[in-house]
This record gives sequence, structure tokens and C-alpha cells, in this order.
Amino acid sequence: MPIEALNVPLRSRVRRVASDRPWVWITLGWRDMMAHRAISLSLGAALALFGWVLSLLLFELGAPWAILPATAGFFILAPLLATPLYEVSRRAELGETVTLHQAMQAFRPQIAMMGVLLLIIHLFWVRVAGLLFALFFGGVALPSLAQLPMAMLQSEALLPFLVTGTGIGCLLAAGSFALAAVSLPMLVDRDIAWLEAVTISLQAVMENSRAMALWAGLIVLFTGLALVPFFLGLVVVLPLVGHATWHAYRDLVVR
Repeated sequence: MPIEALNVPLRSRVRRVASDRPWVWITLGWRDMMAHRAISLSLGAALALFGWVLSLLLFELGAPWAILPATAGFFILAPLLATPLYEVSRRAELGETVTLHQAMQAFRPQIAMMGVLLLIIHLFWVRVAGLLFALFFGGVALPSLAQLPMAMLQSEALLPFLVTGTGIGCLLAAGSFALAAVSLPMLVDRDIAWLEAVTISLQAVMENSRAMALWAGLIVLFTGLALVPFFLGLVVVLPLVGHATWHAYRDLVVR
């Protein structure tokens, strides 16, 4: 069960790790995923299925432009969606067995507060993406849905649209990463306030800037590759990164 927060200064709760430590987290995450394949891959498959449904829904609503920013939201919401995987790794560390039902019980009120925060960031990003689309492409008549992708590729506005959108998206994703890097697995493990967990997460990122930059880069790389085959890669990448995030938390935060 969760343990109480430690009454020690913030700085003393954070460890410094080697800059290449994320490779160890990936290795340990793979071990946990293989040891709990049924649960881990089921959660990954559920996320891939959600991606398909979301894309089809946006097509039906006539908003295919929103697929890209909505897909980018995986980078923001993934730490929340991986919450059951933290519980699997936590129980595995204690030598306990775990079922899918027990893993899903990891969602608690404090985690819901973090979910609201990340969801607000995601919705803000989708809104910004819509405004950017209107700014760069709103002055011309849009072609039919079938012709829209090719028309955008041939448009002179595509490059500045992508550069601007990517820049803003990266800033929001970086902020979300710093907020959730260790806060969500910490909320699964401990009975503390979400704001305290966020503060410790920010401190952990700042104290280990090189290691966390590598970790963020690996997450972006793995997730980006997972999205290319129409979300299929998420079946493996979500549980791999989720389990690895638990081990990142265990390395970075003093228990």
C-alpha cells in the first residue's frame, strides 16, 4: 500500500543519477513488461485501439487537421494512461502478484487531479493547433476531405505551419514531461498531495537535466516510431515506457 510522505527537505528527496541512466530504466522496463506480458500488452493494445477510434471520429467530423495535434497529445497524456503499469511494477518490486483489476485500482483522487491538469494542457494544445491552422490556411478555400492532405503538402504555408506548431507543441510537451516525470508513479506509491508530487518531479528534472533530457528524447523517439504504423507500435511502447518510468522514479526519488 502507499506509504506516507517523508517529512524531509525537498532537495534531500531527490537523487542525482548518471546521464546515461535512462538506458537502465529501459532495460528494467522491458524486464517488467516481459514478466507481465498479458496485462502490459493489453493496456498497450487498448491505447492503440483508442487512437484508431479517435482518428476515425475526427474524419467523420470533418476535422482531419485535428488528427496530428490530437495524436501529439499522446506525449502529454501518456504518463497518466500508464498509471496501471506503475502499479504492476510496484507490486512486482514487492514480490506480489497482480491482476488487471488490481492494476486499474491505481487510479486515485490525487491522480485524477494530475489527470485534469494534463488534460487541460492537452485541450489547450488542440485549441492552439486549431488557431494555427486557421491562421495559416484559413485565408484560402479548403479542398475536399480527400484532397486536403495533398493540398496541404503543396501549400507554401505548410512549412511555417509545421515549424510554429512543432515549436509550441515541444514547449507544452516539455512542460508536461517535467510535471509528470516522476509525480504520477510517486502518487501510486505514496499518499501525498499531487502538488507536492509535481514539485518533487520538477526538482528531479532540474537536478538531473542531462539524464532527463536523454529520457525525454528516448520517449519522443519511441513514441514517434510507435505512432507511424497507425498506432500499432503503442502496443509495445506504452508498457515499455510505463514500466521504465516506474524505475526512473525509484532511482530519482528517495523513499
